[in-house]
Amino acid sequence: MKFNRELEIAKRAANEAADIIQAYRTNQSFDIELKGKNDLVTDADLASEKKIIEVIKSEFPEDQFLAEESNTYTELPEGRIWIIDPIDGTTNFAHGFAPFCVSIALWVDGAAKVAVVFEVAHDELFSAVEGEGAWLNDSLISVSSTSDPSKSLIATGFPYSQFDLVDPYLALLKNLMQKTHGIRRAGASSYDLCCVAAGRVEGFYEYGLSPWDVGAGSLIIKEAGGIVTDWKGGDNWLFGKRIIAGNGALVDFLTTEIQNVFLDGHLTVKG
Repeated sequence: MKFNRELEIAKRAANEAADIIQAYRTNQSFDIELKGKNDLVTDADLASEKKIIEVIKSEFPEDQFLAEESNTYTELPEGRIWIIDPIDGTTNFAHGFAPFCVSIALWVDGAAKVAVVFEVAHDELFSAVEGEGAWLNDSLISVSSTSDPSKSLIATGFPYSQFDLVDPYLALLKNLMQKTHGIRRAGASSYDLCCVAAGRVEGFYEYGLSPWDVGAGSLIIKEAGGIVTDWKGGDNWLFGKRIIAGNGALVDFLTTEIQNVFLDGHLTVKG
C-alpha cells in the first residue's frame, strides 16, 4: 500500500496524543484559555499537538505542518504537509462531554493522501488512504445508501462566535427538522464527518470550519464512497469555511436547502 508508512506513523501519533489527552482527562488538571469568543484551548491541546508533531517529524523531518495551535496558512504549499487538530471538540473535552478527537491528515501537492481521526472517549480509530477505502478500527466502512431525506439523519454544527448568522441558521435548521429524521450536533466536526463515512448519519453541513477540522475527515468520507463540496457545489471547502458532505442524494438535498436560505451558498441571507 502506498503511504502505508505514513498511515502507521499517523496512527502512532494519534494514539500517543490520545494517551496524553486521557491523562489530562483522568487527572482533571488542565488550564483553559480563550483564543476568541467561545474558542477554547487547554494544556491538553498544546501537549497533544506537540507530541503529534514530534512523532511525525522524527520519521519525516522535511515535511511541513498546518496545526491548529501553532501553524497557519491561507492556502496549502506545494509538497507534503500534515494538517493537525490536536483536540477537535476542545469545548466538549473541557466539560467532560464526548466526543473529542485527534485529527491528522497528510496532504501532498494539494490532495489528501492519508487520514486518521481518533475519537478518544470511545476508542474509535477512523482511517483512510487515497484509493484504499476507509476503516473504523479493523472494519471497512461506507456511507449510507439512504437517498430519501425524510428517512435521513443530518449532522451539523452551530456558529459559536458569528452570532449574526444565528437567525438564518435557525431558519435552515427548522426546514431540515421538518424534512428529515432529525438533526444532531456532536460538537466535533471531524467526528461528524466520520459518522457520515460510517453511515451513522446521511449528511453533514457546517459554516466556519478550518482546514484542521476537515482535512482528515473529508478523505475518510471520500474513501467511504461519499462526496464533499462547498455550499455552492464546488471545491472551496478546505479554506472556504463552508462544507457539505454525504452520499450524492443528500449532498444535493442539503445544497438546495442551504441555497434556499443563503444566497447562492454565500453568507448573504435571502429575502
